[in-house]
Amino acid sequence: MHQEDFPLDHLVFSPDDVDLSRSPLAGQLGEETYVLGAFNPGMTRLPNGNILLMVRIAEALRAPIRDGNVRAIRWQDGAYVLDAWPLDLVDTTDPRKFMVRGDGWKVMALTSLSWLLPVELDPEGRRIEAIRYDRAIAPRAPYQTYGVEDARISRVGDRYLMTTCSVSPERHSTTLYTSPDAIDWKLEGIVLDHQNKDMLIFEGQIGGHYWAQTRPLGDLYFAYPPNSEWRAGPSINLAASPDALHWKPSDHPGIRPHAATVSTARIGGGAPPVLTTIDGQEGWMTLWHGVEPSGVVGIYRTYWTLLDKHEPWRTLATQYQPLLSPNPALTAPLEDKMYIDDVVFTTGIADAGHYWIVASGEADLACRITHIPKDRLGQVR
Repeated sequence: MHQEDFPLDHLVFSPDDVDLSRSPLAGQLGEETYVLGAFNPGMTRLPNGNILLMVRIAEALRAPIRDGNVRAIRWQDGAYVLDAWPLDLVDTTDPRKFMVRGDGWKVMALTSLSWLLPVELDPEGRRIEAIRYDRAIAPRAPYQTYGVEDARISRVGDRYLMTTCSVSPERHSTTLYTSPDAIDWKLEGIVLDHQNKDMLIFEGQIGGHYWAQTRPLGDLYFAYPPNSEWRAGPSINLAASPDALHWKPSDHPGIRPHAATVSTARIGGGAPPVLTTIDGQEGWMTLWHGVEPSGVVGIYRTYWTLLDKHEPWRTLATQYQPLLSPNPALTAPLEDKMYIDDVVFTTGIADAGHYWIVASGEADLACRITHIPKDRLGQVR
């Protein structure tokens, strides 16, 4: 271990680094916008050895409320438009969205529209080398009218596979982009339907098939027995595919929230699973987030699990002490831009020899890079 490598835990990209004059929305709304967050970056290593972050840019109106209405940005037929909602019909408690009252189910709209910005870092993720506005990924299909969110990038063989959340009134779906070089991306379309989030494709095949972690959401879950070690709620499920386009859910449960801790009362996928060895056991290491109920959005932390190499529904090792926790010191210089806190949301991982480079969104505001020594993960019991 080289002492100078640790610790590295810093914000590498923030709203101040975004030039909105080069945004896909620039000049189309007749209104001033700002960057609500530059966060939750997909990450991979480029063929030249540098690190690529695919940063989610949440672009919002500077003055969303006007004349008794709150307004939302929407993409339509190649242009961006504004929709006005009367304030007496909505709930604006959460600054990231507003809930529309009066229906028999939950209906919401977003206070921002998200697009993806490629940011190239040096091989250790310490500094920005290039920001590629000409390669930005923005809405281009009817199922993306409210934006493209939260990229996760996996390299499988000679292809890069990037999953994203695409948001529209019709569905909140998972979409797939593919690329031979992580620079030119092709939109393949929807691969998982409504409210199946945090899709993470394993960085390698198992038995000749692609595998992925998924997280279908809903408002109803059936209870485990009172003495069960598991808690009912959203879980990290598994699916397999012959081509990365057509997915069959696994019959086996994946990672489930544990009843012994409220810190993982709600869970979801983080970084794509990578093949590694921990304490002599070879398997797929996956980083995931656990949410402790608190306030409006909860406290988000990052945990890790090692899955069996051949049967990824089997857990070889895990730890319920967080690997990463929110770090208020990192966002202190951005205090004037904060709108939520207590959130670290891990979205990418890259191998750097004796340590892992981990990318996260910090406070839904900025991109955090952390160097984690590999031997830190070897002390599970």
